[in-house]
Amino acid sequence: MQIENEWIADLGYYEPGKPIEEVARELGFDCVDEICKLASNENSLGPSPLAVKAMKQAAEKMHFYPDGGSHYLREKLATRLRVHLEEVIVGNGSNELLEMIATLYLSKGKNIVMADRAFVVYRLAAAARQAGVKAVPMKAYRHDLDAMLEAIDEQTRIVFIANPNNPTGTVLEPEEIDGFMRRVPDHVAVVFDEAYIEMMEPEDQPDLIQYVRSRPHVYVLRTFSKAYGLAGLRVGYGIAGKREIELLNRVRQPFNVNAMGQIAALAALDDEAHVEKTRLMVKEGLAFLEQSFGEMKLEIVPSRANFMLVKVGEGRRVFEALQRKKVIVRPVAGYAMPEWIRVTVGTAHENKRLIHAMKELMQEGVILS
Repeated sequence: MQIENEWIADLGYYEPGKPIEEVARELGFDCVDEICKLASNENSLGPSPLAVKAMKQAAEKMHFYPDGGSHYLREKLATRLRVHLEEVIVGNGSNELLEMIATLYLSKGKNIVMADRAFVVYRLAAAARQAGVKAVPMKAYRHDLDAMLEAIDEQTRIVFIANPNNPTGTVLEPEEIDGFMRRVPDHVAVVFDEAYIEMMEPEDQPDLIQYVRSRPHVYVLRTFSKAYGLAGLRVGYGIAGKREIELLNRVRQPFNVNAMGQIAALAALDDEAHVEKTRLMVKEGLAFLEQSFGEMKLEIVPSRANFMLVKVGEGRRVFEALQRKKVIVRPVAGYAMPEWIRVTVGTAHENKRLIHAMKELMQEGVILS
C-alpha cells in the first residue's frame, strides 16, 4: 500500500548522540565504564539526588497512570516562576512542546525564522508540517536579531530563539532581546528556548517571562534534562499566556509525561544544591577547556552553556578517532560546521581525559591547529 503523504519520505531527521553501549558494541570494547561520553550535553554529575530518592520511593506505584495534567508539577513551577497555573504546560521534554507549538501555527505555505546554526529540531518541526524555513546567518556565532526581523514576512508564523544557543553556546544581551520584542510583528509567535538557562548564574539569566505577560504568542521553554540531570526521563515545561496554553493542551496527548518523570522533576526543583554544584562544575570546566584549547592553538567559540565548540580540522574524522580512544564527542557538520566538534563539559577527570586524547590526536596529525 502506498502512503498518502509521500513527501514524508524526504524529511530529514534528528541524529542523536550515540549511547555509550552502542559505541562499545561497535568498537568491541568490553567495559562501558571506561568510555567517557561528552557528546549530548548531559549533566556529568548525574541526576539530582533528591530526584533519585523520590523515584526510589515511588517505584512500586508505577502500575498507575500518571497525572494527565501534571498538576502538582505545574503548580510548583507556577509558584516559583510567579505565573498562573494556567500559564504552565509540561511536556515529554521541551522537544514535544516545540512540536506542539509548530502544530498550532504551521502549515503548507507558512514559514519560520531561525538562526542558521540553531537547534535543528526547529527546522524539522517546520518541515514535518510542510512549512518553509528562513535560516538567517549568525553574526559572530550569535543570533542576528536585526537580520531575523528583516526575514519576517506575511507568511512567517514563528521565530525561534535559543538562548543560550545550541550548538554555539552563545547568548543574547537583554537589551538586544528587548529591542527585538518591541519590533516583532503581532502576527508572529516568538519561542524562546532556554534549555541551558540554569547553567548561567541567576543574576545573568534574562527575564524572558516578562514578554509572556506583555503580549500574546510568546513561549518560554525549559527542561529538566540539563541542570537537574534528568535527561533520561524527558520532562520539559513551557510558560505562555492562558489562551496559548489552552490551545496547546488541545493538541497534547493524554498522559504525555510519565509518572516517574513528574515525581523526579517535582523533587528536583528543591535541589538547589545540585544545580549550584552543576554550575560550578560547568564554570570550572569551561575555564579549563578554554585554557587547554588555547595552549593547543585551537579556535573555540566562548560558551555560556555546558558545552563548547572547538575547531579541529576534519570534525567527523576527529570524532571517530576520539571514539577509538574511548571518548565520545559530537560532530556538527549538520550545522554547516564540518571542521568543528562540540564537546560537553564533564567532570574534571573527564575533561582531562578529553584533552589528553586530543593532544595524542594532534601528535598523530589527526587534529590540525
